[in-house]
Amino acid sequence: MNISQMTVDDIQTMLKKSGSLLSEDLREAIGRDSRLSVKKLYRRFCRREALDAKEYLRLENMHLYEKDAMNNGFGIIAGVDEAGRGPLAGPVIASAVVLPEHVRIRGLNDSKKLSPGKRSELFDEIREVAVCWSVGISSVEEIESINILQASLLAMRRAVQNLPQLPDYLLVDAVSIPGVKMPQMPIVKGDGKSASIAAASVIAKVTRDRILTDYDREYPEYGFAAHKGYGTSEHIKAIRKHGICRLHRASFCKNLGADKETDGSLWQVTK
Repeated sequence: MNISQMTVDDIQTMLKKSGSLLSEDLREAIGRDSRLSVKKLYRRFCRREALDAKEYLRLENMHLYEKDAMNNGFGIIAGVDEAGRGPLAGPVIASAVVLPEHVRIRGLNDSKKLSPGKRSELFDEIREVAVCWSVGISSVEEIESINILQASLLAMRRAVQNLPQLPDYLLVDAVSIPGVKMPQMPIVKGDGKSASIAAASVIAKVTRDRILTDYDREYPEYGFAAHKGYGTSEHIKAIRKHGICRLHRASFCKNLGADKETDGSLWQVTK
């Protein structure tokens, strides 16, 4: 193949289609081409390859816990994580995800490190490729009754129990889940170290964000769609103006105070 006789568009198409399968002879030929536009294409191709290699290594490292569990005889390994421990309003959502052994999801990471758009994209991909996945919810009432830690653990346990296939091993972000029979491994900052936990973090986060966005239609005065229940300055201002609604965790809001507009009645719950 004579690269010098090919158009720039043809070379670009070939690079996109061939990727890492491009032969060494063709690589060298493209690299020697004197056309400035081809040189730019080749540099871009090389940078993309380097990034692909780096991403491949990152993803392989994120599957080490899963590989270790499989090497120890476990077959169905679920990652478990939760979202919503810190907000002033809304439920806490947990998720459990079982990923196929050889699938690598490009860009998968701790949900907190991803943009909303990327989380939404990965949310769809995870649900499509996962062996199985589920969510578990603890309500505001349960958070207030048993405290946020216990409510988070309850949501995690529900997520595990809701899986269509019962796992025989759990990888859990930071904590151990009481009341489950299968062995488990708590991993500090596991949502950035384990692919299964990272996938669970994305499912939990996107699910919760969408729930709070839906609640925004019912309580537009609080701005739930924007802050998802977290204690932003705008959210706190809204609480001080309107009091709390049924979605708020009263124990989380008790030290916010009230301004004159509510006549001190911050705890007048909006129905």
